[in-house]
Amino acid sequence: MTVDEAARVPVVIIGAGPVGVTAALLLARRGVRSVIVERHQDAYPLPRAVATDDEVCRILQAAGVGDEFAAIARPASGLRLLDARHRVMAEFRRSGHGPHGYPQTSMFDQPELEQLLRRALARHPECELRGGAEAVGIEQDGDGPVRMTYRDASGEHELWADAVLGCDGANSLTRAAIGAVWEDLRFEERWSVIDVRTTADVRCWEGVDQVCDPDRPATFMRVGEDRYRWEFRLREGAMQPVRELVTPWLPPSYQGDFEIVRKAEYTFRARIADRWRGGRVFLLGDAAHLTPPFIGQGLCSGLRDACNLTWKLAHVLQQGADERILDTYESERKPHARHVIRLAVAMGWAMTGGQDRAAALRRRILAAACRIPGLTEAVGHDLNPPLTAGPLVRRRPRRALVGTHCPQPWITADGRRTRLDEVLGASFTVLTTTETWPSLDSLAHGLGARVISVTDLDDGGTLAAWMRAGRADAVLLRPDRVVLDAIPVGGRYFTDTAAWASLLHTTRNPYDPAGPLKKACSGSASR
Repeated sequence: MTVDEAARVPVVIIGAGPVGVTAALLLARRGVRSVIVERHQDAYPLPRAVATDDEVCRILQAAGVGDEFAAIARPASGLRLLDARHRVMAEFRRSGHGPHGYPQTSMFDQPELEQLLRRALARHPECELRGGAEAVGIEQDGDGPVRMTYRDASGEHELWADAVLGCDGANSLTRAAIGAVWEDLRFEERWSVIDVRTTADVRCWEGVDQVCDPDRPATFMRVGEDRYRWEFRLREGAMQPVRELVTPWLPPSYQGDFEIVRKAEYTFRARIADRWRGGRVFLLGDAAHLTPPFIGQGLCSGLRDACNLTWKLAHVLQQGADERILDTYESERKPHARHVIRLAVAMGWAMTGGQDRAAALRRRILAAACRIPGLTEAVGHDLNPPLTAGPLVRRRPRRALVGTHCPQPWITADGRRTRLDEVLGASFTVLTTTETWPSLDSLAHGLGARVISVTDLDDGGTLAAWMRAGRADAVLLRPDRVVLDAIPVGGRYFTDTAAWASLLHTTRNPYDPAGPLKKACSGSASR
């Protein structure tokens, strides 16, 4: 194929939903230009996703919209399982102060999120959004750039890209282009989703309720000051009127305002693509996986995809890192996505119990299990297990922190209080609890990483306690704040550096050593 250099861009993103726009913002903050093609002119105006967690709030912070999102989000108390008579079977409490620096669960209105993401996009000259442009073709020829064809009101056009990110949803053109197919994880149910605005005194607990009733399983949550969502599994025959369905939550004989913002029917499915990459074409979000909504992780998984892939892609395109690090996107994200889907399916079965003769017994066992001390807390932690071992996750005995995220406490930097990530920037970082030493400095210099003593951050001892619990004297943080490797207490070296350092070798230093962190932590590391 003959490349049209005038139409060449580093990255093309197909789809301008939250995943695609967040990916563009994350790339822009690392200096990578992108063009987003979106078949619709404007953001979808009706609510869809409504819940997120503290890790994803941290991703939005990295994209530059953390404070704006916090202003439109509503912290939630967690999740409850109710029986058919709305009696509490179990509570999965979520903290208002999670380890990532945000509430562990937050409710939000997706149109508001999409609007603030698009406003942020307009502030970045590295990003271009082409609305009313439908992708119609993707072609690769060996190791050369990818040709993406799109159609708009004026005809067909081509873009040539070093990478294409398919954020184009469940009916993804990108997935078909790389020859990926769905793996069915065996869950498919029809549900009605109802969004309502009302000033009624709706009975709720400021969290999510899952009604475990095999006859009429349901989900209910408060989304905003006067915004609520109900979800009901569809049965054969006519659907009951909305007011009848939601009566158990409303005051008796309520006749006041009750606006149905949206009522839609969905088929909830559990699927995962058999491959997420074909050359320089990648699948993200619903193009790569479909998650039933019962634990509020559908959009969260897509934003995790964007966070995991973009720093690696920027490292390859901007710093000349080894192409093989792009293989770790699927190997790291796919097991986690599968794990989350299985949790969501398990929650779906907890709600419905199935329809066989053993359903009542399973519900009784569930109710008894939920009374076991500590079980509900453990289930809550299971949403974010460590990443599986791989080239950029050096899991070994005595390295418990590897593959987990570094917490994000508030720290003091340059005389002001701020979140940790605001001063770490987009680079690798080495955190230590002791004085640094020459071999550590040498490795950090080769990676373009900062070396910081946690005792100099004025974080109330959060990071020191985390490293002490993990029995580590030093940790190497990736740009996505995942621990790549750790040096155990009394140790001196990271694990098999020759096996992974070459993947990250870059042609130039990726950060400004005179940036804000050096000023904030001057004297924290001997160089």
